[in-house]
Amino acid sequence: MDGTLPGWVVQEAVARALAEDVGPGDVTTLAIVGKTSQCTAEVVAKADGVIAGLAVAQATFAAVDPRVTSEAVAADGDRVKAGSVVARVQGPTRAVLTAERTALNFLQRMSGIATLTARYASAVEGTTALICDTRKTVPGLRLLDKYSVRVGGGENHRTGLFDGVLIKDNHIRAAGGLREAVERARRSAHHLAKIEVEAQSLPQVEEALTAGADVIMLDNLGLAEIRRAVNLIGGRCLVEASGGVTLETVRELAECGVDLISVGALTHSSAALDLSLEIRDTAG
Repeated sequence: MDGTLPGWVVQEAVARALAEDVGPGDVTTLAIVGKTSQCTAEVVAKADGVIAGLAVAQATFAAVDPRVTSEAVAADGDRVKAGSVVARVQGPTRAVLTAERTALNFLQRMSGIATLTARYASAVEGTTALICDTRKTVPGLRLLDKYSVRVGGGENHRTGLFDGVLIKDNHIRAAGGLREAVERARRSAHHLAKIEVEAQSLPQVEEALTAGADVIMLDNLGLAEIRRAVNLIGGRCLVEASGGVTLETVRELAECGVDLISVGALTHSSAALDLSLEIRDTAG
């Protein structure tokens, strides 16, 4: 994936989210706020973090009412402090209030992923290891989640089952063995596709090397085993470490000499960045 977020991805995500939240109408706002009311508002960071998803938030306001204008004060990838204004919004008060929660949901989740990714990337700075995401994303939001990882300084693993070969333990069992699984994948995969194999022991690492794996994922191995595996592989293929990685352990893992560290927590366990929308003025 490149560094951008395709417009169609944003539009589809926003449309689904608004249909879910607003439905036929915002009954509270319609009852309380007059048709002619206009407002100006600010999106404010309540905690330090890395911003991601401003375009998605802007698209949410515009989808509710194109008369709502929003100005990004920060940019995706910016590190902001608590109290910082991230964006300004102006337009019909009804539309601003109706879009508020959905816009913030996107912005808070995406910024939370970017913030956590930045912490992991910082933790391995100075090593050769890259921090990668996984497929442990919210269904329907994968491209937004993976974009947020890139904003935070991480790398994307495969987008889905369709764009990368990753032979895991159940594939090996179903094929009747690791070598047979690799040979079948090699025969059917695109000629430019890399073959990655999950290894859960040093003997499996040796078998994957012999079978011609392009990437070996060391799954839930201890640090001593990972060091031995890296030495055994000796640069003949890329080495990925995965399983139970935390901020407390990622540095030591990176120092084992692996090329990639995949962290499911980036997208399945990140805390939303605390942001709020505050109306500053109203008229009409």
